[in-house]
Order: sequence, then C-alpha cells, then structure tokens
Amino acid sequence: MKKICLSIVMQIITTFTYAQSSEADKILGVWFSDKKHSKIEIFMSENKYFGKFVWGNEMFEKDGKTSRKDTENPNPKMRNKDRLGLVFLTNLKYEDGEYIGGTVYDPRKGRSANAKVKLKGNDKLELRAFIGVSIFGQTYTFTRVK
Repeated sequence: MKKICLSIVMQIITTFTYAQSSEADKILGVWFSDKKHSKIEIFMSENKYFGKFVWGNEMFEKDGKTSRKDTENPNPKMRNKDRLGLVFLTNLKYEDGEYIGGTVYDPRKGRSANAKVKLKGNDKLELRAFIGVSIFGQTYTFTRVK
C-alpha cells in the first residue's frame, strides 16, 4: 500500500513539474527585434534562461565578413569576443508567468542592467531593461521567428 501511495505522489509531482517547465519553456526559440535589426535566441541552461545574438546588422564590420568585437566591455579580457554569439541576457528565472532576476548587457555601450521578460501570447516577447526600479527602464519588443 505504501508503494502505491508513493507511486501516486511521485506521478503527481512529476506531472506538476512538467506542466510548469513546459509553460516556462514557451520563451525558448529565435526572436526578431521590433525593427528587424537583430535576431536573438533564447535558450535554457541549468534551469535558467539566457539570450544570445544570432544575427544582426551590428554584428559585422563594414566588409560584411569580419565579426565586430565587444570593444566597449568594461572587462579588458572580454573585449576581443565576437558580438555574434554573445550571450547578452543571463540568469532569468521563471516565476508567476514572468522571467525575472536576470541581467541584460548592451555591447554598444558596454553597460549592464537588470532584466525581466514577459511573453505576450506565443509570438511577442517584451524585454524590460532597468537599473534599480523597473519603471525607470526601457522595453524592447521581439517577435518569434516562424
């Protein structure tokens, strides 16, 4: 009898965990910026969500072949990294329908800010970058690449 009860409890826990993670995983995929000047990929690692640049009009030098570097990075050791593939969004956690507690990095300015993300339906993503309080920030909108 104990084995049956334990089995049922484990099944309920597994179902709940799967349902929550599948809801949270809706953010995964490739997204276009609202002005179509960059494309990002949201991926998961160790139960947190991250974003990296996979395409953009500021990823290459004027020759169109040479990758631009992260020259504005405050850490001199990071200034030789390519912008293409750069992980700019880090450590988002899914909580109550939002992705919170993350950091966003702008390689054009070499600055970081707090970040949170909301999904609007299945095809719109709003990234809020802010320092201190969320109302003092900027929102960037992305559309899912189909």
